Amino acid sequence: MQHAFDEHLAVNRYYDRNFKSEAAKILPGEYFVAGAGMLLVTVLGSCVAACIRDVEAGIGGMNHFMLPDDGGRDSVSSSARYGTYAMEVLINHLLKLGARRNRLEAKVFGGGAVLSSLSSSNVGVRNAEFVLNYLKTEKIPVVAKDLLDSYPRKVYYFPNSGRVLVKKLHRVHNETLFSRERDYKARLSGPVAGDVELFI
Repeated sequence: MQHAFDEHLAVNRYYDRNFKSEAAKILPGEYFVAGAGMLLVTVLGSCVAACIRDVEAGIGGMNHFMLPDDGGRDSVSSSARYGTYAMEVLINHLLKLGARRNRLEAKVFGGGAVLSSLSSSNVGVRNAEFVLNYLKTEKIPVVAKDLLDSYPRKVYYFPNSGRVLVKKLHRVHNETLFSRERDYKARLSGPVAGDVELFI
């Protein structure tokens, strides 16, 4: 059965030799949910990733998103819908797999000022503030965070245990990250998908 949020599910799967684990690579605009035996990996610049898990059930997931640049206009309404959607899709999928809202915990990462084209609009800061405010409103405790600063990060998340490893990256080797985030930012400037309305 096809679900409304399947289109955003990460499809890039591989075997991580270093951690000897099946892994899913989460690209901008994607998310993934898994249990034991999986590793979720993403690379963040100005984007933010929320890693959310049910501490008892041992299932968790990760998303990777950015609020669109609204040119300094009302950042609460239109741009927040993207972030709200990214968070709701992840949480709803966890609940569908048996997670309980009162057992969820979050770890959040990213929001670095790494792209000169994005730093002028403080997009990293807005992303970081959004994710923290969202989790506070939803009463999901944030048990770890590594936000802002000026470097990209590679995040390894083990949903079963909640363990996270964050590797700070040097900009020199990150043209791929920058082009991915630029492409994603360009996609966000289009109209908001209608199905976002379901989660407001």
